[in-house]
Formats: sequence, structure tokens, C-alpha cells
Amino acid sequence: MTTPREHLLSSVRMAHFVAHGSLRMDAVVPAEMNAEAVEVFDTGIPPVPYGTPVPDAYPAGSFPRRLVELPAIAGALRSLVGPDPHVDHHFVHVREPHEGGAQPLHGDAVIDVRPDAFDVQLMYYPQDVTLEMGGTLSVPGSHLRRTNESDTGRYQNLRGQSRLVCPAGTVVFLHHGLWHGGRRNDSAVRRYMFKIRFNPTVRQRRLWDTSDLADPRVARELNTLFPWYEAATGRLELYNRVLLWRALTGDEDFDLDHWVTRVSNRPQEVPA
Repeated sequence: MTTPREHLLSSVRMAHFVAHGSLRMDAVVPAEMNAEAVEVFDTGIPPVPYGTPVPDAYPAGSFPRRLVELPAIAGALRSLVGPDPHVDHHFVHVREPHEGGAQPLHGDAVIDVRPDAFDVQLMYYPQDVTLEMGGTLSVPGSHLRRTNESDTGRYQNLRGQSRLVCPAGTVVFLHHGLWHGGRRNDSAVRRYMFKIRFNPTVRQRRLWDTSDLADPRVARELNTLFPWYEAATGRLELYNRVLLWRALTGDEDFDLDHWVTRVSNRPQEVPA
């Protein structure tokens, strides 16, 4: 499916994703689809084998297919993972009223340590999510700090964490390594979230609208610091961001304040 340029992400928004590990689109799914979603989720969406192409995973006209073909969502997916991604898996997460438990803080891909590529998880919320309903907790900028699944589960709160409160029809795209977890539902309303994980099938290089690549806001986004970063080792996040941005753009000279340049230069041998 061809995605018009106006629906692709800009370089500034891509830089935001690289720095934060997520990208949020509020109320991007129309109300009629949100109303339909709860019935679809209660009926159940059949599982598919790992690595199934989207057209095979979701037949034309099915709810998931219509969801991922909404222009804004299709444009973001094209920008992040490219054309013809595969569905790794999907799942409908349901939090019952007054359930009393929360999901531990975790990362989803302990075996995936690629520095130059990533899977994307689409998280769709068909209802208004209030603070009382719990929502998804995430830690901005944690996606490049590799952990072993629930190693972070003992942490109850981190400075700068984000607890999702959003309008119905909101979609959030997550880097596969972002630390996150579903919070307990203290409301009287059943809460739904539909997740699809996408695997890229092409090299993730300049897949978005790069017309603003030289915009100074790109570097400002990539330089974003978060409150949980330590004074010294927090710099590792900037270093890893530079590596990812170089891979995404093909610009091997890009840097932020000389972080990667100082360790990647290879002096030439002096002739005898």
C-alpha cells in the first residue's frame, strides 16, 4: 500500500521516537471504530503464527486490518518499520475493574539487542483512559538500556515515568525495548488495550519524510534528557541514540557533542 508523504512521520517526530522510545497519537481512531472495538475484543482475535505478513494475518475488511490502514497509523508504521512488515504477535490486554494487581515494569525483547534496527509495538486504546483506570506505565528513554525482561520489576516508581491518560482512539508506538507495564484498574470500568508487534522486513533507513532532516529541532529532540538518567552513565543513552540515528539516516558523521566521534575515529598508520 502506498503511503502519501503527508502521512509519513517528519524527521523531528522520528528523532522524538529515537529519544523517547515511543510516539503517541491521540484520538487518531474514529469513534465508530472505537465503539466496534470492544465487541471485537470480547469476541476474540485469532492468533497468527510468528512472522506472518499483515495481509495474511488480517484479511481485508477485518478490524485489525482497518486499524493499521488508517492513514495516520499506516504512515507511522511505514516510517518506523517500512513497507510490508510482518506481525510478530498480537494480544488483547484486559484489566478487570478493581483487579488489584499491576504488571511488573519490564521490557519485551530480551534477545533482541540489535543496535541498528528495532521492532515496533502498536498499542491501541479504544476507550478514554483515566488515571483511576490504570493505563500503561512507561519510562521514557529507557529503550536503549538493555535489561533482562522483568529485571526492572522491583522498581515501583522512577523519576520522569509516564502513566498513560488518554482519549478514546489513542495509539502509542513503542520501541521493543521500552520499559513499561500495565497498571492496576481501580475503576468500575473494564479497560482494553490491543497490542500488535511488527517486525521490519527492510532496512530501516530514511523511511520517513526526510525533507526536514536539517531542522535544528532534530538535534534538540535527540539531546533530550530524562529525570531518571544518572549524571554519568546517563550519557550512555545519548551515545546509543547517536548510533541508532546514524543507522537510520546513513549519516556516519552525525554526532551530539562529540560522543561517538571521540571513540570511533581510527587514526591512520604513519608510513615508515
